[in-house]
Amino acid sequence: MRILFFGTPDFAVPTLRALLASSHEVAGVVTQPDRPKGRGQKVAPGAVARVALDAGLPLLQPVKLSDPGVREALAAFAADLGVVAAYGKILPEWLLALPARGMINVHASLLPAWRGAAPVHRAVMAGNAETGVTIMRVVKALDAGAMLDRVVVPIADDVTSDVLERELAEAGAARLVAVVDRLAAGAVEEVPQDESRVTYAAKITRADSPLDWRQPARVVHDRVRGLHPWPHASATIGGTRLILHRSVVPAGATDAAPGTIVAAGPAGVDVAAGDGRLVRLLVLQAEGGKRLGAAEFLAGRALAPGMAFELP
Repeated sequence: MRILFFGTPDFAVPTLRALLASSHEVAGVVTQPDRPKGRGQKVAPGAVARVALDAGLPLLQPVKLSDPGVREALAAFAADLGVVAAYGKILPEWLLALPARGMINVHASLLPAWRGAAPVHRAVMAGNAETGVTIMRVVKALDAGAMLDRVVVPIADDVTSDVLERELAEAGAARLVAVVDRLAAGAVEEVPQDESRVTYAAKITRADSPLDWRQPARVVHDRVRGLHPWPHASATIGGTRLILHRSVVPAGATDAAPGTIVAAGPAGVDVAAGDGRLVRLLVLQAEGGKRLGAAEFLAGRALAPGMAFELP
C-alpha cells in the first residue's frame, strides 16, 4: 500500500524506518516545522524530518494543517493508508477521510488506559507493572478509535521514561508493519475500546517536578524515574533546588519525619518518605550544576543526617 506517514520526534523514527524496510511504499512524510534547539537555539529539523530527508522522501512541514494548499498537497499523494506516530497535532476530520483505507495510529499505551499526551511518563509515575503499544484507528475523539492490535511490554522497577519509550517505539514499529500487512491482505478486526476503563495521560509540565516526601517511598521513586528525562523530579533543601535523576527504594524503615535525610554516603542519600520507608537518591544535580553520582555530589555539598527537604 501507499503510506502517508505523520510523525515528529524520536519515538516515531522506528515506525518510519520499519515502513521503509517493508513491502509498502512511503509516499510522503508529514512532520512539524523545524524548531530552535539546544543552547544556541539554532533551527534544526526534527528526528523524523532527518530520516525523511536522508531517504529522499517527499516532506511536508505545515505550520497548520488548515494552511492554504495543505489539503491539496496531501490529497496529491493518493495514499491508501495514513500512519500516525506522535505527530503532535490534532488531525481534522477531512484528513482522517483522505486516505482510501483511513488512518491508524501507534499509541504508546494499552488502550483504553492512558489516552493523551504523556502515556509513557504517566504509566511509570503510576507504578504500573506493564504498558505496551496499541495500533488503533484514528477518530475525531482523543485516542478513542477501535483497536487493531496491541503488544504488552513489562515495566521494570528501575526503568526511566526515556528508556521505556525507546523500547515501546521498537515494539510498536514491528506491530504496526504487521497490521499494515494484514490490512493490505484484507480486513482486520477492529475492537472497540471499553469506555468504562478509560484513563487519561495529561501533558507533563514543570509543575509536576517538585516531590512530596509525605507520599509513600514507592510513589516518590516512581515520580523520579517517570519524570526523567524532563522536567525531572526536584526537591529543595536549605533554599537550594536539587534535580533528582535516579533513585531506588532500599530495604529498611525509619520513624523520621518525611523529607528528613536519614543517611548520606557513597551509596546514596537516604530520605524518609511518608510510609516510614526510605528513598535512596543515587544521582543528583544542583540547579545549574553537573549531574553527579551521590559520592561526587556529597564531596562538594553538605547533606547530612537530620537535615530535611522542604515539603510542598
